[in-house]
Amino acid sequence: GRKSSPRSSVREDQAHFALDPQSNHFTEKHMAYTEKFQQHADTARAQVAAVEPGEVDTLVAAGAIALDIRDPDEHATDHISDSLNISRGKLEMYLEAKVPDLDTPILCYCNAVNRGALSAATLRSMGYVNARYVDGGLNAYNALKSAPSSEGSH
Repeated sequence: GRKSSPRSSVREDQAHFALDPQSNHFTEKHMAYTEKFQQHADTARAQVAAVEPGEVDTLVAAGAIALDIRDPDEHATDHISDSLNISRGKLEMYLEAKVPDLDTPILCYCNAVNRGALSAATLRSMGYVNARYVDGGLNAYNALKSAPSSEGSH
């Protein structure tokens, strides 16, 4: 197989994603992820449910928490409005104080898919039964927001 450096310079936020016409889900074009990382992320995706980007605003209006698990500098650059930011590395330490109710719907997101899915799987293992991830992440959410709408304006 191909040799891949464990210290890749490609970050997840540079990952491209595409809508898979067969499954109708967003899939990342695998760039410089290591094989083990991608297997780990795929396992997480299989364990938790995805939320379509178009459902996010409705779910948040109904009480779900959009949880940006990216680093604070990424959150400062752009994020889904009203989202809570706890970076993935501090998630287990801080979430319980911010969201004590294990039944709260939580929509984990990153820029694309992997970190959001990994975080949602972690939250499920902590007892947050309604933890899910935003399919396609912030990139897909923003692409949807910038696309011309076929519906009437609000």
